[in-house]
Amino acid sequence: MTGLATLLVLADGRLPAGGHAHSGGLEAAVTGGRLRDLTGLAGFLRGRLGTTGRVTAAFAAAACAAVTGDPDGHRLDALDEGLDARTPSPALRRASRAQGRALLRAGRAIWSVDPARRDRHHPVALGIVAATAGLAPVEAALAGAYGTVSGPASAAVRLLGLDPYAVHALLAELAGPCDRLAALAAAGADDPVDRLPADSAPLLEIGAEVHASWEVRLFAS
Repeated sequence: MTGLATLLVLADGRLPAGGHAHSGGLEAAVTGGRLRDLTGLAGFLRGRLGTTGRVTAAFAAAACAAVTGDPDGHRLDALDEGLDARTPSPALRRASRAQGRALLRAGRAIWSVDPARRDRHHPVALGIVAATAGLAPVEAALAGAYGTVSGPASAAVRLLGLDPYAVHALLAELAGPCDRLAALAAAGADDPVDRLPADSAPLLEIGAEVHASWEVRLFAS
């Protein structure tokens, strides 16, 4: 891979792209009593990586690959529509697009992303920003896969008061699976949208709708 320092910047949770405001469904799981400790978090992260992470990695890689060969944005439009179809929850669709807009805004400020690219689902926006920053599809996929677990992991420290060293040990254990997901995503980056992964987590979808109805919450999603 190339551009490793750029990849670190893109995957950094401190990037001003709004990721810190989202828990990836973890707040709903904690409040609902489904997640209480480090063991529960480990299972949550593995499940999220195998569902949302797999889809995010695939679509980020596909969007990254599409940028240079898709001047009219037709492939990107199709990827966006594919993510709509894979996201039954309106609350999650809104959250994904909000994060996508925030990431594109950061991309315009940092890497001169085309200002015409304004409203995309987060995985598609991630691929666009990665390509503009000079990264390859496998790197876009890796940033996407890692982000689907690092965000909830950080939220778990805040919501449950877990030992941050132990939480980061979980993230270290998922490094290999993230690498493998990224490689698979890059290998299928040019596949038709209908052939890209469509893994789902129905409980997260339901939890997102419940979470969106709360008047008081720490995270946006």
